[in-house]
Amino acid sequence: MESEGNWDTVTFPNEREEDPNMADAARRTIHALILAGGSGTRLWPLSREELPKQFLPVSGTRTLLQQTADRMCAVVPPSRIHVVASERWRSLVTHQLKDIVGIQKDPVIGEPAARSTAPAIALGAAHLLEEGAAPEDLLLVCPSDHYIADREAFSRAVDAASGAASDGALVTFGIAPEWPETGYGYIETLAGDARPWREVLRFVEKPDAATAQGYIDSGNFFWNAGIFCFAIGSILAAMDEHLPELGALTRSGSAALKEAFPSLSPTPLDYGVMEKAGRIRCVPMSAGWSDVGCWDTIYDVSPKDVSGNTTSGDVQLFDSANSLVHGDRRLVVGMGLRDMIVVDTQDALMVANRGSCANMRGMIHALKSLHRRELVETPESTRPWGTYRVLFQGDRFKIKHITINPGARLSLQYHFHRSEHWVVVSGTAKVSVDGGEQLFHEGESVFVPKSAVHRLENPGRILLEIVEIQNGEYLGEDDIVRLEDDFNR
Repeated sequence: MESEGNWDTVTFPNEREEDPNMADAARRTIHALILAGGSGTRLWPLSREELPKQFLPVSGTRTLLQQTADRMCAVVPPSRIHVVASERWRSLVTHQLKDIVGIQKDPVIGEPAARSTAPAIALGAAHLLEEGAAPEDLLLVCPSDHYIADREAFSRAVDAASGAASDGALVTFGIAPEWPETGYGYIETLAGDARPWREVLRFVEKPDAATAQGYIDSGNFFWNAGIFCFAIGSILAAMDEHLPELGALTRSGSAALKEAFPSLSPTPLDYGVMEKAGRIRCVPMSAGWSDVGCWDTIYDVSPKDVSGNTTSGDVQLFDSANSLVHGDRRLVVGMGLRDMIVVDTQDALMVANRGSCANMRGMIHALKSLHRRELVETPESTRPWGTYRVLFQGDRFKIKHITINPGARLSLQYHFHRSEHWVVVSGTAKVSVDGGEQLFHEGESVFVPKSAVHRLENPGRILLEIVEIQNGEYLGEDDIVRLEDDFNR
């Protein structure tokens, strides 16, 4: 699982270039680019549109994003770790990476819109060049939502990839296939030799089962993990040739690229560049990789008891085997479960047979057609100023538990359709309503009418806890008009 070492004593070899014993990867300047712009519901009901899977602790106590950054710290100094993500995730990314050694600055390169991996990588490259990176510097690109069990094997693969990339090649990482998977892309390579990388012949998308089995039997095919390494100058030259519009915008600078970003075609790097370019190399990697694309894969990578069960939360199982059961804040009891997936959250419960991942897309589509808010909203949400959790919701009222960090404040705002009643549970609240300002303490309350301009602030040194009762004909989170905001939302 994730590393639990003493990060206070960690040194990074690529910051100590006088060390003659450091790995080849450490002799080069490497920048890590973590792609965290994805959103989805494949791990529903835990993952939602407001909380994609990369921000969830689906294996271990750290989120997938935190685990990814943790791996990067073994090969790249924390100061060179950057995250391409939507502006809506900036505060959440920054908050989660505060737990990773040395990542105290804002690591986010804001993505104006989701346009797949090629534009995201171009934006990262443009930003790094403006920050002083050299064209010969290497760029290590990783998805934020994959699981890798063996950090050392990953580091060795990065070392091999950096050697090939320093020679001008575009490098992709290939996963040694363990079964004839039909949902992954494959990389065909030349037969291996003494080198730690192979020449790439072609990329193949999602074969049928018989074809996939033939790929495995040949020994020359690998799963495409979507992990890349190349010199910044090399990938920009390839974009100039194969994606000339994107290449030109990138060389114009990040401001020009961001302005044009929403109008760009969504283009995966594989399709747009890697399948067309020359000098493509693949570094085979056996590191316990998984894309944790559904609950079945979560079951596969999770530790299990003697009966083959994996659980999280307050779960008690009796006469059950080979099942995954996740509980949230209440007791979950399973009896006689066999090969089941049970995921219980505050506002939704999913029960499914293991092996039913293929049906997930259809189920999500059906729920969307019913306009179920549970696909979008989460019971607990992180904001730049703190958190809120929905405790209960009726037809015309909603009850929230809100925490506000010391020194933080919400935006100056008003609502068209709801009033709010705040009760201070702990701490001190500074409340502004229609220009008037007052302090409220534990046990005290204040009423905010519809359309009143208001602001809530924590002026103290301890966490402020509020119970909020909303009342009105519409209680959606989009019923908010911000007049001033410390976080530029």
